[in-house]
Amino acid sequence: MDIEAQHSERGRSSDPEERSRSVLLRRRFWLAGCAGAVLLLLFNHFVMQPFQIPSRSMEPTLKTGDRVLVNKVAYRFGSEPARGDLVVFDGTGSFVQEAPERDPVAGLLHGAAAALGLAEPADTDFVKRVVGVGGDRVTCCDKGGRVEVNGVPVDERYLYPGDAPSQVPFDIVVPEGALWVMGDHRSQSRDSRDHLGSPGGGMVPVDHVIGRADWIGWPFGRWTELEPAGALRDVPEAGGAGGGHG
Repeated sequence: MDIEAQHSERGRSSDPEERSRSVLLRRRFWLAGCAGAVLLLLFNHFVMQPFQIPSRSMEPTLKTGDRVLVNKVAYRFGSEPARGDLVVFDGTGSFVQEAPERDPVAGLLHGAAAALGLAEPADTDFVKRVVGVGGDRVTCCDKGGRVEVNGVPVDERYLYPGDAPSQVPFDIVVPEGALWVMGDHRSQSRDSRDHLGSPGGGMVPVDHVIGRADWIGWPFGRWTELEPAGALRDVPEAGGAGGGHG
């Protein structure tokens, strides 16, 4: 009986020690999880962020529900958006005159989910293709129904099959420090053309660009690198050779 009592006492005395170790392990796992989440959010905020495609405006290049990976350092060291790039930008003041009001807590939670690609982006965030940069003259349409940039017609093979380059005629000069952007699915895209009469004339300030969409990361079956449109990259600079409207 004395031996059993000793065993029982040892068992009881070891319980607090085991509980202490268990609590310590749980705390370590919790701290590691929090640290990992913070690092992931910081990485998403400063380097690379998933962006969920909310509409059909960029078909066939991007489909509704795709998650693209947005390179946030692409334009951070002196580089600027170029014609043909797919850019994600904050449309406040250009596409959306005022950001919609939202409950602060709900906004914080939605922002965190959107930063991880788990929710649709904010109503003020958009993804479009850069068609004109500062100094460019962009017009539509020529005799062949094409968009012209600096007097050069652009063969937009990335457009949604059957779409016209634009049903809305326009003739604009892009101010320095701004972009003229359009969706690839022109009939389903509200882009610079739809804001010609708004403050800013449909132009997106370069400093409102969040980053460049470089890859489709999800679904895995659509994983691919997103190449800039070569037809737009080959357009001469405004006032250069071939730029008849400089």
